[in-house]
Amino acid sequence: MYRRAWTLLVVNAALMGVWAAITAWSVDRPLIDPDGSFLGPAMVRLPILCVGALFLDLVPRALWISRGRPSRWPELVRERWRTHWTRERIVLVLLGIVCFYVIYVCYRNLKSFLPLVTDRMYDRELHSLDRILFFGSNPATVLHEILGKTVVAHVLSTSYLFFIPMVAIMVTVWLVWSRNLSYGWWFVTSQGIAWTLGTISYYALPTIGPGLEYTYLYQSLAHTGTSDLMASLVNARQGVLWSDGQAQTVAGFASLHTGIALLWALMVQFTVRNRIIRVAFWVNFALILVATLYFGWHYIADDIAGVCIALVSFYLGGIASGQKFDHLGLTSHPTTTTSKVPVDR
Repeated sequence: MYRRAWTLLVVNAALMGVWAAITAWSVDRPLIDPDGSFLGPAMVRLPILCVGALFLDLVPRALWISRGRPSRWPELVRERWRTHWTRERIVLVLLGIVCFYVIYVCYRNLKSFLPLVTDRMYDRELHSLDRILFFGSNPATVLHEILGKTVVAHVLSTSYLFFIPMVAIMVTVWLVWSRNLSYGWWFVTSQGIAWTLGTISYYALPTIGPGLEYTYLYQSLAHTGTSDLMASLVNARQGVLWSDGQAQTVAGFASLHTGIALLWALMVQFTVRNRIIRVAFWVNFALILVATLYFGWHYIADDIAGVCIALVSFYLGGIASGQKFDHLGLTSHPTTTTSKVPVDR
C-alpha cells in the first residue's frame, strides 16, 4: 500500500550509506556512530528505541484509561494492540526508525568528513551577499540592535538548542501516533529526503558560517548555551583537522535547522487539527530562523536554501506516501487508508 514511500526511504538510506562508506575510504577515516559513546552501540540502541516506542504507547494509555486499576490493564493493552499496532504500523515503526537512523548517522559522518574533502570555503561570498541584502549592514548587527543582546539571546538560544532532542522525538511521535499510516510515511520519508539534500548542499557550497568566520560580530552577546555549543564545535573541528578528533559538525550551507523546523511546521499544519499546536510549531520555526542569523550560525542564503529543501522534501514525501494536494497545494488528504483502523480526517 505504501510501496513508493518505503522504497524511497530504503533507497535513500542505502545511497547515503554507500556515499558515506566511499567518502570514509577516500579520506582514510572510519565510519563512526556519533551517539554511541553515551547511548550504546546501534545494535542495542535501535531495538531499545523500537521497544520504547511500543511501551510509551501501550502503558501510559492503559494507566490513564483504567484510572490506575490494574485489573483493566491487560484488556486495554490487548485492545490497543489489536486496533493500533497492526502489521502495517509495526512495519512503519521498525523500518522508519532504522532507515532514518541510517540516514542521520551517514549525514553526521559525511558532515564530519567535509573539511577533509575540501578546503574551499564560500563564506566571503555569502557574507558579501548578506551585506548587499541589508544595504551595507550585517543581518546579525541589525538584529542585535533591534532585539537586544541579553534576554532575547537566552530565549533564542533555548529554542535553538531544543531542536537537537526534538529530531528523534518528532520522528517517533509521527511513526507511533500518526492518525493515518500515510502521515507517518509522509513524515519519515520527507525527513530522510531533507537530511540527504542538506548533506548534498554542504558539499556543493562549503561554508563554516558567520559566527565562526566573523567572530567579532557576536562577541558582545550575552553568554548562553549557544555560546558553549559554538565553542565546542570549533574545538571539535580543530580536533578533526589537526589531531585525532573523531567527528566535527561545522557546515553552514544549507541551514537544516531552518529546513527541518519548517518541515515540522508544514507537517503539523497539514496533519494536526489542534490550532494551538499548529501555532506553536510556526512560532518555533520563526524563532529558529531568527536564531540562525542572530547567533551567526548561518547566512541568509543558508536559510533560503533550508526553506527550499523543506518544501521539496515535503512535497516529494507527500507524493510518495499517497497524499493528494488540493487548493493549489494549500491542503491535502490521503489517497490511502489503513487496513484495520479507519481514517480520522
